Amino acid sequence: MENLEPIHDSLGIEDGDDSVSPEIFSQNSHPNQRQLLIYVIPVIGFLPSLWTLYSRQGSREQLTVSRQSVTMTFTWLLAYLLLATGAASSEFFALRLLILNSFLTSGYFLVSIWLIFRIIRGQYSRLPGLSNLAERVLGKYL
Repeated sequence: MENLEPIHDSLGIEDGDDSVSPEIFSQNSHPNQRQLLIYVIPVIGFLPSLWTLYSRQGSREQLTVSRQSVTMTFTWLLAYLLLATGAASSEFFALRLLILNSFLTSGYFLVSIWLIFRIIRGQYSRLPGLSNLAERVLGKYL
């Protein structure tokens, strides 16, 4: 208990003070952090992102991350389907295309997890090529 006293004193909390707000103990004070995290969850985050873009409600950062999530998921899904179709129709390249497909899927999940960690840290959550593509393509329509 003696080890907790310096921390207790450094926070400016007096004994018996129950009016301490939970924001003191929060590492990030970003108001939309939980929603941004939902948007970048692989595959599942596509639906809330699409709904945010369709309803056009949310902050500028939410719309940007939503566009990026939808573009990343559509790109992965299109490439996944093309590679799977190519593997099913080709005898010679089947194994190579399936291996490439697994690398693509692993990359999609790793980039999504990397974005989750960046959002948790409160850092910039844009991807250089994909964010620009998302702004050009989805910025016009959604």
